Amino acid sequence: MNGIICIYKEKGYTSFDVVAILRKLCGTKKIGHGGTLDPMAEGVLPVFVGYATKAVDYCPDTSKEYRAEMRFGVTTDTQDITGKVLTTSDIQVGRNAQYVLEQRFKGEQMQLPPMYSAVQVNGQRLYDLARQGVEVERKPRPITVHSIQFEQFENNTATAVISCSKGTYIRTLIHDMGQVTGAGAVMTALTRTRSGNFTLKDCYRLSDVKEAYEKGGTEAVKKLLMPVEWIYKSFPRALLDEEQTRLFSNGVVLDAKRVAFEAEGAEKYRVVSPDGELLALAEIGENKELNVIQRFKVFREKIKSASEEPLVEPKNGLRDISDLKGVTLS
Repeated sequence: MNGIICIYKEKGYTSFDVVAILRKLCGTKKIGHGGTLDPMAEGVLPVFVGYATKAVDYCPDTSKEYRAEMRFGVTTDTQDITGKVLTTSDIQVGRNAQYVLEQRFKGEQMQLPPMYSAVQVNGQRLYDLARQGVEVERKPRPITVHSIQFEQFENNTATAVISCSKGTYIRTLIHDMGQVTGAGAVMTALTRTRSGNFTLKDCYRLSDVKEAYEKGGTEAVKKLLMPVEWIYKSFPRALLDEEQTRLFSNGVVLDAKRVAFEAEGAEKYRVVSPDGELLALAEIGENKELNVIQRFKVFREKIKSASEEPLVEPKNGLRDISDLKGVTLS
Protein backbone atom coordinates (compact mmCIF):
# COMPACT_ATOMS: atom_id res chain seq x y z
CA MET A 1 0.00 0.00 0.00
CA ASN A 2 1.60 3.22 -1.21
CA GLY A 3 0.15 6.71 -1.41
CA ILE A 4 -1.15 9.67 0.56
CA ILE A 5 -4.30 10.01 2.61
CA CYS A 6 -5.28 13.38 4.00
CA ILE A 7 -6.86 13.16 7.46
CA TYR A 8 -8.95 15.76 9.25
CA LYS A 9 -7.37 15.47 12.69
CA GLU A 10 -9.95 16.13 15.34
CA LYS A 11 -9.39 17.65 18.78
CA GLY A 12 -8.09 15.29 21.43
CA TYR A 13 -5.94 13.23 19.09
CA THR A 14 -2.19 13.68 18.75
CA SER A 15 -0.63 13.38 15.31
CA PHE A 16 1.01 10.17 16.52
CA ASP A 17 -2.42 8.82 17.53
CA VAL A 18 -3.54 9.25 13.93
CA VAL A 19 -0.45 7.46 12.61
CA ALA A 20 -0.90 4.59 15.09
CA ILE A 21 -4.53 4.07 14.08
CA LEU A 22 -3.71 4.17 10.35
CA ARG A 23 -0.91 1.65 10.74
CA LYS A 24 -3.54 -0.89 11.71
CA LEU A 25 -6.08 0.16 9.09
CA CYS A 26 -3.50 0.24 6.29
CA GLY A 27 -1.72 -2.91 7.38
CA THR A 28 1.75 -1.37 7.36
CA LYS A 29 4.13 0.23 9.84
CA LYS A 30 5.67 2.45 7.19
CA ILE A 31 3.63 5.61 7.75
CA GLY A 32 4.58 9.23 8.40
CA HIS A 33 2.76 12.55 8.59
CA GLY A 34 3.33 15.96 7.08
CA GLY A 35 3.47 18.21 10.15
CA THR A 36 2.55 17.85 13.82
CA LEU A 37 -0.72 19.25 15.15
CA ASP A 38 -1.22 19.78 18.89
CA PRO A 39 -4.00 17.76 20.58
CA MET A 40 -6.16 20.89 20.95
CA ALA A 41 -5.73 21.73 17.25
CA GLU A 42 -7.66 20.24 14.36
CA GLY A 43 -7.53 20.23 10.60
CA VAL A 44 -5.47 19.04 7.66
CA LEU A 45 -2.92 16.30 8.39
CA PRO A 46 -1.40 14.63 5.28
CA VAL A 47 -0.36 11.04 6.02
CA PHE A 48 2.18 9.27 3.80
CA VAL A 49 1.87 5.49 3.48
CA GLY A 50 4.45 2.93 2.33
CA TYR A 51 7.05 4.21 -0.10
CA ALA A 52 5.23 7.53 -0.23
CA THR A 53 7.08 8.27 3.04
CA LYS A 54 10.03 9.12 0.81
CA ALA A 55 8.10 12.23 -0.17
CA VAL A 56 7.59 13.55 3.39
CA ASP A 57 10.81 15.56 3.38
CA TYR A 58 10.58 16.62 -0.23
CA CYS A 59 7.31 18.39 -0.91
CA PRO A 60 7.39 21.32 -3.34
CA ASP A 61 5.03 23.33 -1.12
CA THR A 62 5.53 23.08 2.65
CA SER A 63 3.60 26.22 3.59
CA LYS A 64 0.61 26.05 5.94
CA GLU A 65 -2.57 28.02 6.51
CA TYR A 66 -4.45 28.27 9.80
CA ARG A 67 -7.55 29.83 11.26
CA ALA A 68 -6.58 30.82 14.80
CA GLU A 69 -8.61 32.19 17.68
CA MET A 70 -6.95 34.14 20.50
CA ARG A 71 -7.65 35.98 23.71
CA PHE A 72 -5.76 39.02 24.95
CA GLY A 73 -5.17 39.80 28.61
CA VAL A 74 -3.78 36.43 29.75
CA THR A 75 -0.65 34.29 29.33
CA THR A 76 -0.05 30.60 30.11
CA ASP A 77 2.95 28.30 30.29
CA THR A 78 1.85 26.46 27.12
CA GLN A 79 0.92 29.65 25.24
CA ASP A 80 -2.59 28.25 24.71
CA ILE A 81 -5.77 28.10 26.77
CA THR A 82 -5.01 24.60 28.11
CA GLY A 83 -1.97 25.73 30.12
CA LYS A 84 -1.37 27.09 33.60
CA VAL A 85 -2.17 30.80 33.86
CA LEU A 86 0.94 32.88 34.42
CA THR A 87 -0.32 36.46 34.11
CA THR A 88 -3.55 38.38 33.60
CA SER A 89 -4.09 41.97 32.51
CA ASP A 90 -6.93 44.50 32.48
CA ILE A 91 -5.56 46.14 29.33
CA GLN A 92 -8.20 46.36 26.60
CA VAL A 93 -6.69 45.82 23.17
CA GLY A 94 -8.49 48.05 20.69
CA ARG A 95 -9.61 47.01 17.23
CA ASN A 96 -7.02 49.29 15.63
CA ALA A 97 -4.32 46.99 17.03
CA GLN A 98 -5.11 44.47 14.31
CA TYR A 99 -3.53 46.67 11.65
CA VAL A 100 -0.38 47.10 13.71
CA LEU A 101 -0.15 43.36 14.34
CA GLU A 102 -0.75 42.45 10.69
CA GLN A 103 2.17 44.61 9.64
CA ARG A 104 4.44 43.87 12.60
CA PHE A 105 4.32 40.08 12.21
CA LYS A 106 4.19 39.72 8.44
CA GLY A 107 7.36 38.61 6.65
CA GLU A 108 10.61 36.87 7.57
CA GLN A 109 11.46 36.77 11.27
CA MET A 110 13.08 34.74 14.03
CA GLN A 111 10.87 32.74 16.38
CA LEU A 112 11.82 31.14 19.70
CA PRO A 113 10.33 27.60 19.90
CA PRO A 114 8.07 27.17 22.96
CA MET A 115 9.06 24.81 25.76
CA TYR A 116 5.90 22.80 25.12
CA SER A 117 6.94 21.62 21.66
CA ALA A 118 8.41 18.57 19.94
CA VAL A 119 11.71 20.33 19.22
CA GLN A 120 14.69 18.35 20.46
CA VAL A 121 17.53 19.84 22.51
CA ASN A 122 20.42 17.52 23.33
CA GLY A 123 18.32 14.53 22.34
CA GLN A 124 15.34 15.42 24.56
CA ARG A 125 11.93 16.70 23.53
CA LEU A 126 11.22 20.12 24.95
CA TYR A 127 7.74 19.11 26.11
CA ASP A 128 9.25 16.29 28.21
CA LEU A 129 11.54 18.78 29.93
CA ALA A 130 8.69 21.28 30.36
CA ARG A 131 6.54 18.68 32.11
CA GLN A 132 9.42 18.15 34.55
CA GLY A 133 9.50 21.89 35.26
CA VAL A 134 12.81 22.29 33.43
CA GLU A 135 13.39 25.19 31.06
CA VAL A 136 16.40 25.13 28.76
CA GLU A 137 17.97 27.62 26.40
CA ARG A 138 16.53 27.47 22.88
CA LYS A 139 17.79 29.02 19.68
CA PRO A 140 15.43 31.19 17.62
CA ARG A 141 14.61 29.74 14.21
CA PRO A 142 13.80 31.56 10.96
CA ILE A 143 10.15 31.52 9.88
CA THR A 144 8.10 33.42 7.32
CA VAL A 145 4.56 34.68 7.85
CA HIS A 146 3.19 35.20 4.36
CA SER A 147 -0.02 36.88 5.46
CA ILE A 148 -2.19 37.66 8.49
CA GLN A 149 -5.79 38.68 8.05
CA PHE A 150 -8.01 39.34 11.08
CA GLU A 151 -11.62 38.32 10.56
CA GLN A 152 -12.87 39.39 14.00
CA PHE A 153 -11.37 41.65 16.67
CA GLU A 154 -13.40 42.81 19.66
CA ASN A 155 -13.74 42.42 23.44
CA ASN A 156 -10.11 41.25 23.70
CA THR A 157 -10.76 38.26 21.43
CA ALA A 158 -9.79 37.86 17.82
CA THR A 159 -9.81 35.41 14.91
CA ALA A 160 -7.18 35.50 12.18
CA VAL A 161 -6.29 33.55 9.04
CA ILE A 162 -2.53 33.04 8.96
CA SER A 163 -0.44 31.71 6.07
CA CYS A 164 3.11 30.79 7.05
CA SER A 165 6.15 28.63 6.46
CA LYS A 166 6.73 25.15 7.80
CA GLY A 167 7.90 25.16 11.42
CA THR A 168 5.92 28.21 12.51
CA TYR A 169 4.31 27.91 15.96
CA ILE A 170 1.00 29.77 15.79
CA ARG A 171 0.57 29.87 19.58
CA THR A 172 4.02 31.42 19.88
CA LEU A 173 3.10 33.95 17.20
CA ILE A 174 -0.02 34.83 19.21
CA HIS A 175 2.01 34.97 22.43
CA ASP A 176 4.39 37.43 20.75
CA MET A 177 1.44 39.51 19.56
CA GLY A 178 0.29 39.72 23.15
CA GLN A 179 3.73 40.92 24.22
CA VAL A 180 3.60 43.73 21.65
CA THR A 181 0.21 44.93 22.91
CA GLY A 182 1.37 44.72 26.53
CA ALA A 183 -1.67 42.66 27.50
CA GLY A 184 -0.39 39.18 26.78
CA ALA A 185 -2.33 36.65 24.70
CA VAL A 186 -3.09 32.94 24.37
CA MET A 187 -4.37 30.78 21.55
CA THR A 188 -7.89 29.48 22.26
CA ALA A 189 -8.53 27.41 19.10
CA LEU A 190 -6.65 26.39 15.96
CA THR A 191 -7.66 24.80 12.67
CA ARG A 192 -5.16 24.01 9.94
CA THR A 193 -7.01 24.73 6.72
CA ARG A 194 -4.17 23.93 4.31
CA SER A 195 -0.92 21.96 4.37
CA GLY A 196 1.04 22.39 1.15
CA ASN A 197 -1.27 21.38 -1.69
CA PHE A 198 -3.76 19.70 0.64
CA THR A 199 -6.88 21.49 1.84
CA LEU A 200 -9.93 20.63 3.92
CA LYS A 201 -11.78 19.32 0.86
CA ASP A 202 -9.13 16.60 0.45
CA CYS A 203 -9.62 15.24 3.98
CA TYR A 204 -11.21 12.13 5.41
CA ARG A 205 -12.07 11.79 9.09
CA LEU A 206 -10.69 8.80 10.94
CA SER A 207 -14.25 7.53 11.26
CA ASP A 208 -14.48 7.46 7.43
CA VAL A 209 -11.32 5.36 7.18
CA LYS A 210 -12.49 3.01 9.94
CA GLU A 211 -15.82 2.55 8.18
CA ALA A 212 -14.05 1.70 4.92
CA TYR A 213 -11.87 -0.82 6.76
CA GLU A 214 -14.87 -2.47 8.42
CA LYS A 215 -16.60 -2.85 5.06
CA GLY A 216 -13.68 -4.01 2.92
CA GLY A 217 -10.48 -4.28 4.92
CA THR A 218 -7.18 -2.78 3.77
CA GLU A 219 -8.21 -2.99 0.10
CA ALA A 220 -11.07 -0.58 0.80
CA VAL A 221 -8.71 1.76 2.64
CA LYS A 222 -6.29 1.58 -0.28
CA LYS A 223 -8.92 3.14 -2.53
CA LEU A 224 -8.87 6.28 -0.37
CA LEU A 225 -5.19 6.92 -1.07
CA MET A 226 -4.05 9.36 -3.72
CA PRO A 227 -0.85 8.71 -5.73
CA VAL A 228 2.30 10.25 -4.36
CA GLU A 229 3.06 12.01 -7.62
CA TRP A 230 -0.03 14.19 -7.08
CA ILE A 231 2.09 16.50 -4.94
CA TYR A 232 4.54 16.82 -7.83
CA LYS A 233 1.93 17.64 -10.45
CA SER A 234 3.59 21.02 -11.01
CA PHE A 235 6.66 19.16 -12.35
CA PRO A 236 6.33 18.18 -16.03
CA ARG A 237 6.94 14.53 -16.87
CA ALA A 238 9.98 12.97 -18.53
CA LEU A 239 8.83 9.82 -20.33
CA LEU A 240 11.18 6.85 -20.66
CA ASP A 241 10.64 3.92 -22.98
CA GLU A 242 10.96 0.36 -21.71
CA GLU A 243 14.69 0.05 -22.31
CA GLN A 244 15.44 3.45 -20.77
CA THR A 245 13.31 2.51 -17.77
CA ARG A 246 15.38 -0.63 -17.22
CA LEU A 247 18.65 1.27 -17.52
CA PHE A 248 17.51 4.20 -15.39
CA SER A 249 16.24 1.91 -12.64
CA ASN A 250 19.69 0.33 -12.49
CA GLY A 251 21.44 3.68 -12.05
CA VAL A 252 22.52 4.27 -15.66
CA VAL A 253 22.90 7.94 -16.61
CA LEU A 254 20.67 8.79 -19.57
CA ASP A 255 21.32 11.28 -22.35
CA ALA A 256 18.59 13.92 -22.00
CA LYS A 257 18.53 14.44 -25.77
CA ARG A 258 17.06 10.97 -26.16
CA VAL A 259 14.27 11.45 -23.60
CA ALA A 260 10.78 12.75 -24.34
CA PHE A 261 9.87 15.69 -22.11
CA GLU A 262 6.39 16.99 -21.45
CA ALA A 263 7.84 20.50 -21.38
CA GLU A 264 11.32 21.72 -22.26
CA GLY A 265 13.42 23.94 -20.02
CA ALA A 266 11.85 23.03 -16.67
CA GLU A 267 14.02 22.99 -13.54
CA LYS A 268 12.62 19.68 -12.26
CA TYR A 269 10.87 16.67 -13.78
CA ARG A 270 9.05 13.59 -12.56
CA VAL A 271 10.46 10.62 -14.43
CA VAL A 272 7.87 8.00 -15.42
CA SER A 273 7.93 4.68 -17.22
CA PRO A 274 5.62 3.84 -20.17
CA ASP A 275 3.07 2.29 -17.78
CA GLY A 276 2.86 5.39 -15.55
CA GLU A 277 5.25 4.26 -12.81
CA LEU A 278 6.88 7.15 -10.94
CA LEU A 279 10.59 6.33 -10.97
CA ALA A 280 12.23 9.46 -9.60
CA LEU A 281 12.37 13.22 -9.46
CA ALA A 282 15.15 14.58 -11.61
CA GLU A 283 16.71 17.64 -13.17
CA ILE A 284 18.89 18.18 -16.19
CA GLY A 285 22.61 18.22 -15.37
CA GLU A 286 25.88 18.23 -17.27
CA ASN A 287 28.20 15.24 -17.54
CA LYS A 288 31.16 15.30 -19.96
CA GLU A 289 29.53 17.94 -22.17
CA LEU A 290 26.26 15.98 -22.34
CA ASN A 291 22.96 16.98 -20.82
CA VAL A 292 21.84 14.09 -18.64
CA ILE A 293 18.91 13.10 -16.45
CA GLN A 294 20.23 13.68 -12.94
CA ARG A 295 18.21 12.05 -10.15
CA PHE A 296 17.76 13.78 -6.80
CA LYS A 297 14.86 11.76 -5.36
CA VAL A 298 14.32 8.11 -6.18
CA PHE A 299 11.19 6.04 -5.65
CA ARG A 300 12.38 2.47 -5.86
CA GLU A 301 9.01 0.78 -5.63
CA LYS A 302 6.24 1.09 -8.17
CA ILE A 303 3.74 3.80 -7.27
CA LYS A 304 0.98 3.85 -9.83
CA SER A 305 -0.69 7.08 -10.82
CA ALA A 306 -4.44 6.70 -10.46
CA SER A 307 -5.03 10.27 -11.54
CA GLU A 308 -3.36 10.14 -14.96
CA GLU A 309 -3.38 7.75 -17.88
CA PRO A 310 0.04 6.58 -19.10
CA LEU A 311 1.51 8.92 -21.69
CA VAL A 312 2.15 6.00 -24.05
CA GLU A 313 0.65 2.54 -23.73
CA PRO A 314 3.20 -0.32 -23.65
CA LYS A 315 1.31 -1.96 -26.54
CA ASN A 316 2.80 0.69 -28.84
CA GLY A 317 5.98 -1.38 -28.77
CA LEU A 318 8.43 1.51 -28.46
CA ARG A 319 12.00 0.39 -28.99
CA ASP A 320 13.74 3.70 -29.60
CA ILE A 321 13.07 7.27 -28.51
CA SER A 322 12.72 8.26 -32.16
CA ASP A 323 9.45 6.29 -32.15
CA LEU A 324 8.03 9.01 -29.88
CA LYS A 325 8.16 11.68 -32.58
CA GLY A 326 4.72 13.12 -33.07
CA VAL A 327 3.36 11.64 -29.84
CA THR A 328 1.38 14.20 -27.85
CA LEU A 329 2.43 14.32 -24.21
CA SER A 330 -0.71 15.07 -22.20
